[in-house]
Amino acid sequence: MTKRFPVGKGEFTALKNINLEFGEGEFAGLVGPSGSGKTTLLNIIGSLDIPSEGVATVMGKQVSTLSHREAALLRNEHIGFIFQSYNLLPVYNVFENVEFALLLQKRSAEERRKAVMDALEWVGLTDKLKSKPAMLSGGESQRVAIARAMVKRPKILLADEPSANLDAENSHQILQTMKNLNRELKTTFLFSTHDEKVMKYLDRIIHLADGKVVQDEILNKETA
Repeated sequence: MTKRFPVGKGEFTALKNINLEFGEGEFAGLVGPSGSGKTTLLNIIGSLDIPSEGVATVMGKQVSTLSHREAALLRNEHIGFIFQSYNLLPVYNVFENVEFALLLQKRSAEERRKAVMDALEWVGLTDKLKSKPAMLSGGESQRVAIARAMVKRPKILLADEPSANLDAENSHQILQTMKNLNRELKTTFLFSTHDEKVMKYLDRIIHLADGKVVQDEILNKETA
């Protein structure tokens, strides 16, 4: 798989001949310097973009062949996203921010409430239901973002530099929470990161440089 972007009168090749597979329940990371192609690859896996050449298959569907509606449905039902800037809606409280991910799934109010409460219990924030994002610490905000991503129990969770704005203690708490959810729900976690704290938790590290995979490293899970 290759991905190019137009730049001026030429083009920039962001990904070059990528050939990767991810299985159910992996806890893996794309690691490399800025500009190595990590986020571009996450966006294609998340059906937010398509390859210029080659095939990207996610949950049995070729991303390039999906309509906008089909791609949105794939994301809504099976893929969760966590961003370094949290992306919480400031006018909504914690409960509403997490529930937002379920509103397009046509679940009943009772089903939504149970799913939200389960998700907030996973991240230890059931006491912050009515708090607005401005009242939360960075660590709490990221835990809300995790709950929002996990509330629909996605098959795949994509995390783009999730620890970038967190101190060491909060980073470890967040990563341990993710690891627990990975084991409990068999969700495949895929990180984009260059943070050593994140790498210590990964079971697999794919090293990228200049848009190419330079090393695909399987780690001993007992030491992760």
